[in-house]
Amino acid sequence: MAEHLKLDNSERLYREAQELIPGGMMGIRRPYNFVPGEYPIFFDSARGGKVTDVDGNEYLDMLCAYGPIIIGHREREIDAAVIKQIKEKGFCMSIVQEIQNTLAKKVISLVPSAEKVVFTKTGSDSTTLATRIARSFTGKTKIIRCGYHGWHDWCVENKGGVLPKSFEDTLEFKYNDLEGLEDLMKAHGPEAACIIVTPLGHPNAHEVEMPKPGFLEGAKALAERYGAVLVFDEIRTGFRVSMGGAQKFFGVTPHMSVFGKAMANGYDISMVAGRKDIMDVLISKAFVSSTYFNNTLAMVASLKTIEILERDNMLEVIAKRGRAFSKKVKKHVEASGLPCTFTGEPWMPYITFDKDDQGRYKKLRTAFYTQLIRRRVFLQPYHHGYVAYRHTAKDLAYAADMIAESLEVAKTSA
Repeated sequence: MAEHLKLDNSERLYREAQELIPGGMMGIRRPYNFVPGEYPIFFDSARGGKVTDVDGNEYLDMLCAYGPIIIGHREREIDAAVIKQIKEKGFCMSIVQEIQNTLAKKVISLVPSAEKVVFTKTGSDSTTLATRIARSFTGKTKIIRCGYHGWHDWCVENKGGVLPKSFEDTLEFKYNDLEGLEDLMKAHGPEAACIIVTPLGHPNAHEVEMPKPGFLEGAKALAERYGAVLVFDEIRTGFRVSMGGAQKFFGVTPHMSVFGKAMANGYDISMVAGRKDIMDVLISKAFVSSTYFNNTLAMVASLKTIEILERDNMLEVIAKRGRAFSKKVKKHVEASGLPCTFTGEPWMPYITFDKDDQGRYKKLRTAFYTQLIRRRVFLQPYHHGYVAYRHTAKDLAYAADMIAESLEVAKTSA
């Protein structure tokens, strides 16, 4: 059995942070989202596919900052382009710089749904802007949603501090449940401004799902039947599943889509992309503005990230390595005989434990992820992981082996 990691500095900084910041850090990064006492709480540095914590422990980083790291940490070409912008041009000005247009042209050439785009900073910015655009365009109120779309009032899971009126017009359906969506639209379709759905199913703490045949096409048909806007939330899948997103990969073009995370390899940018007539409500009918949306460092990083991804066929490499890794892990999961499931092949690997009435799955989950982090593989018990370009075939083979060992130990200890 692998030894417990030395985490003294992480624990010290966490105690200090709790006196300074509510909870010490924002929710998804708090210790209870991992295995308290086993996972590091503070990282110190990162390079390529590895991260190092404040106690000097190095890990294979398969959480990838929850998705933005598509190539690797501290990519020299990307950082050099950003530093050049800082030194030679600057990045925060009263009006826009030309690179706005350059980046817009590039993403419009790649993303099927993109006829016009608006750049924002976070996924929540973009999903919320998409709902505003849809409501302005259609003149309707209700949002029909499926998936995690951020922390804003209309969609946040924890309703603390949120006025009921903020989300009373937001209705939910389950991924791959086209019949359930159809029932919702029969009841509320005349009032529906948009259907917003993740094209790949990745609800938090649940298995990753591929779309069933006809699901995405059916969602689009229902949106058009009732005069609603179909929005694909591609915050996680964009510039990962393909250069044109999951919409390109699955061959279904929504009316609007939102991208973020991987589009700049960790720099803070997201976007709303859509049909011209829909997007043009922002000319005068609806409003969006921010002091920082037009800052250009993340635009520079995005343009360079996209250039490198295309130039080196990185998404093909990621998918190939991800499939090989997934094949090995699925064999290990099956051989273990444990009630667990591997999903997310090839981009978003995730091992979940099948629920039972006695709650054994919780003990198994804790035991497995405890052993995995002790073997220096950084994955999350309640969130799928990612495969990045700097994860070498050797790295992923090691991760697969450590998963096998961790499953065996979990079998005897839970």
